[in-house]
Amino acid sequence: MRIAFITAGAAGMYCGSCMRDNTLVTALRRLGHDALLIPAYMPITVDEPDASQQKVFFGGVNIYLEQQFWLFRHTPRFLDRLFNFRWLLKWVSRFAVRAKYSEQGALTISMLEGTHGKQAKEVAKLVEYLQDEKPDVVLFTNALLSGVIPEIKRALGVPVFVTLQGDDIFLDELSDRERARCFELIRDNGRAVDAYISTSAYYADHMAGYMGVPRERIHVVPPGINLAGHGGAPEPRGDRPLTVGYFARICPEKGFHRVVEAFITMRQQPGAPGAKLKASGWMGENNRRYYDEQLKRLTAAGLIEDFEHVESPTHDDKVRFMRSIDVLCVPTVYREPKGLYVLEAWANGVPCVLPAHGAFPELVESTGGGLLVAPDSIDALADGLRLMLTDHAFRRRAGVAGEAAVRERFTADVMARDTAALLNQFVRTPTPATA
Repeated sequence: MRIAFITAGAAGMYCGSCMRDNTLVTALRRLGHDALLIPAYMPITVDEPDASQQKVFFGGVNIYLEQQFWLFRHTPRFLDRLFNFRWLLKWVSRFAVRAKYSEQGALTISMLEGTHGKQAKEVAKLVEYLQDEKPDVVLFTNALLSGVIPEIKRALGVPVFVTLQGDDIFLDELSDRERARCFELIRDNGRAVDAYISTSAYYADHMAGYMGVPRERIHVVPPGINLAGHGGAPEPRGDRPLTVGYFARICPEKGFHRVVEAFITMRQQPGAPGAKLKASGWMGENNRRYYDEQLKRLTAAGLIEDFEHVESPTHDDKVRFMRSIDVLCVPTVYREPKGLYVLEAWANGVPCVLPAHGAFPELVESTGGGLLVAPDSIDALADGLRLMLTDHAFRRRAGVAGEAAVRERFTADVMARDTAALLNQFVRTPTPATA
């Protein structure tokens, strides 16, 4: 099967959706499928071999210029290509990542308007490219790119899918008026969508109500990870103190401040274990002040010497980080639809303490790989961390259960097989020629 994936590059930051898409395409190729990963907006940033095509569609510079200036909606394509070099887009991404979602409402609406929007010529470029590539199925990895779908359906006549894996986080930042218009356009574009894919049952239920999409049109394919390098014999702890790990983008929505608050609360309890807090993950310049505020909290509590930040730009660095902690805690403020970092921790036998919202309950309750605590309660989070660190038998049991679940149910190959099986239900089998 020839599958075209269109994925949105995340302006130079490590993005869970890009990483999932890259892992999925790589696994589909291993299974013998001809899978193309086509970046939109910006090149993708991943910590594994990049499986994406060199050409970027809806390049971030071009769509911005077309949004702002009438002239650039009519410039020749050779000029557009000058603004679409990967090196230029990567350089621009250093500044684009600072842009607030709330400032991008007009551009989002125009993109969702497709051939009627200000980026109509970008729609034509992608459609022409796909006509040349002749995929059996086209899969968009978020609904915010759906403006091009009606034209693709008209021109190619192949099944089109949309993966839902975090669209609401962006849409929630828009004004009520802009968000309502986006919902209207997403539903209109959805008439040309054959089916939706969600990364969890929770998110399928949530997005059905959130976007007004019939629940029966949303199919659940859980995420999976590439197990290469993960696991093996655990590192001996020796004299190292018990360690709470945070591995995710360092930002408010991922809850870095919450794990800092819970760590301080736990350490200030009578008889608390002398634990350490260790953090890693991508951090943009726009969150540097936020990060510094958390360091001030740790300093004021007299715990700054028990905190360590570790850069983890590569897959091997990530694995080393996971193997250096005893429990993972990423207490997200928003309701996480995937939780790849949970799977990565489990792949190394590390249990988790997580808020009981989003996809976390179905992950933890179905595996026994950790502990769920009341969302938005720092005291509950601190108590959960203390229990996980002090109940050594429970911690080992949860780590073993999580690792077994990942290796059985949450691998890249399982995700690829489930995705291919779903797509095959919609791909028309050519009728054999008769003699």
